[in-house]
Amino acid sequence: MAELDIGKHCNIKSCNQTDFLPFVCNACRGVFCLEHRSRDLHACPVVDIKKDVQTSSACTSYPCTFQDCKGKELLPVTCPHCQKHFCLVHRHQDDHKCEKLEMPKPRMTATQELVQKIVESKKGLPASKSRKGAKNASTAAKVALMKLKLHAEGDKGLPQTERTYFNVFLPKEVKDFSLPMFFCSKWSVGKVVDYAASLAKLKNNNNILTAKKLRLCHPQTGEALRMDETILSLLAHPDLPLYNGGNVILEYLDNDLSGLEDTSAYIQQS
Repeated sequence: MAELDIGKHCNIKSCNQTDFLPFVCNACRGVFCLEHRSRDLHACPVVDIKKDVQTSSACTSYPCTFQDCKGKELLPVTCPHCQKHFCLVHRHQDDHKCEKLEMPKPRMTATQELVQKIVESKKGLPASKSRKGAKNASTAAKVALMKLKLHAEGDKGLPQTERTYFNVFLPKEVKDFSLPMFFCSKWSVGKVVDYAASLAKLKNNNNILTAKKLRLCHPQTGEALRMDETILSLLAHPDLPLYNGGNVILEYLDNDLSGLEDTSAYIQQS
């Protein structure tokens, strides 16, 4: 009488146990007993391709290395000078306090020294005189604010209590000299720049490391305002604040410049 061929032997040589209900691995197609049915226990040689693809296609993010910033970007934004990763807000050398930031050019240094002398001279005057210039600027801004509210462009969905109005001087190469706009007082300077560029239909290459950067500059000092500062903080600046209803300058700057050398060309035509 012929023997019945029932069951299969486990493929593990040290086991070779006959199992009448053997298990077939869906990866390597080997036959195993109950004890060695899992991939780990029979050291399955086939990689789980599906899991590998999922792992490799997982979204990679690049965290900002600036102090306590928690910003992340989907693509690497690397400073060409210090070779560190930053978010879009801190991508410029002056914004992330780059350890390899070059000193300003001589002319810019002279301008900054002049501004510093003006600030220091005001500090030495009696309170009534030192505040006179600021009071006049504030009064002029209040008058301008009433006019700006009639024509300013901006997000109509913003509550009136959160709106800050500026007469924005546009880059010299643009046909229109200036445009009245309003922004949310909680916005950062970086968001203001992007929104103003959109309203004025300006080319904005701030995400390209080698291109000229569109910066928001102080109307008196010409200093490029930090991208991470908020409108609220600039309105409350103790020495040279911005004013709701006042002026700001939007201009393209080379990467090695920290501001405008001369703002008179904008202000005199206003």
